[in-house]
Amino acid sequence: KKVCIKHPDKKREAPEDLFTTNYEELLNDPQINLIVELIDDADEAYKIVTTAFKRGKSVISANKKLIAEHLHELIALQAEHQVSFLYEAAVCGSIPVIRNLEEYFDNDLLQSINGIVNGSTNYILTRLSEGYTYPEALLEAQQKGFAESNPALDVEGYDPANKLTILLAHAYGIIAEPSQLLRQGITKLHAKDAAYASEKGLKIKLVAQAKKLSDGKVAAFVLPQFVTPDSQLYNVANEYNGVTIESKLADKQFFYGKGAGRYPTSSAVISDISAFGYRYQYEYKKLQRQDKSNLTNNYYLDVFVSFSAWADVNKWDFEQVTEYHSTAERQYIRGIVHAEKLRAAEWFEDPSVSVILQPDGLIEKESLVTQSIKKVSLQLAGVTLT
Repeated sequence: KKVCIKHPDKKREAPEDLFTTNYEELLNDPQINLIVELIDDADEAYKIVTTAFKRGKSVISANKKLIAEHLHELIALQAEHQVSFLYEAAVCGSIPVIRNLEEYFDNDLLQSINGIVNGSTNYILTRLSEGYTYPEALLEAQQKGFAESNPALDVEGYDPANKLTILLAHAYGIIAEPSQLLRQGITKLHAKDAAYASEKGLKIKLVAQAKKLSDGKVAAFVLPQFVTPDSQLYNVANEYNGVTIESKLADKQFFYGKGAGRYPTSSAVISDISAFGYRYQYEYKKLQRQDKSNLTNNYYLDVFVSFSAWADVNKWDFEQVTEYHSTAERQYIRGIVHAEKLRAAEWFEDPSVSVILQPDGLIEKESLVTQSIKKVSLQLAGVTLT
């Protein structure tokens, strides 16, 4: 009925009387029962969505930051006012991952979910593997509309962390804050990291993943990761996304499609509009379960860490070191580190230090935890101790 726009001077291929710059016109119209929110301001979107709910209007959104940061409140509010809240477009563009988790995997025991959920960073990483510099790759991604003019949300890993937060609710019934997740983006990756990956026949991807551990708790994080040629994610290139869901009964299923760009997003939005037409709602069955899982940081990660000098990294943070190499320009260490210790380490935030997860790098239990064994493993790796 009406479209609220931000830039009235922009040329549009529709009659002018369809447009307004005042969203209150839509919220106050009793004939409008559905609001489609597609703006990039999460704070303003929050006002629009919550007001719409309170006025008995259903909402379709693609705003992953809004949803991830306020999911608990938004679920409660839409239930209170008996309206629909659909947001398939908020995660993985054209891939229907949320609805599959809600419907197909509603009764299966989900083991893990992992994937490339940000098309912007995947486009940049694809170009880096082809020899582009980071600034060149970023500029091209921006020119093609895959990255914003301010790309920090994408390249620093905030966007995939928001998406993983949403997926946790539908996969495991976990309502989490994005800040709870271990997160690192791609801004700290070094050219030597890409060279190492190429030499080993690997590719670097920014992977969001969650896995149910043997104690029933869930590990969830967003990290750059080496992927092997036999991984489904290895050939996910450019702006495409790929998600693998593993469950007890159905085993592994892989979802692949475009995750960035206006057309993939519009495809998911239109699908939600169609679903609203037959009164579809997320049931959030997993949130109601008494045995639902909780997040944990009690696990270990097998990581590749590259840096300029040993002073940049605390070697005693590692439980075990399996590899060490040094050149005039760059040094790297491969070892096992506890997730909580990694999260708290100053060097994890150091812009000169890159951290890349090894393939199958999540380790539930690590027995080599004594300082004496740490010392032996460091010495065997060729690290000089002081």
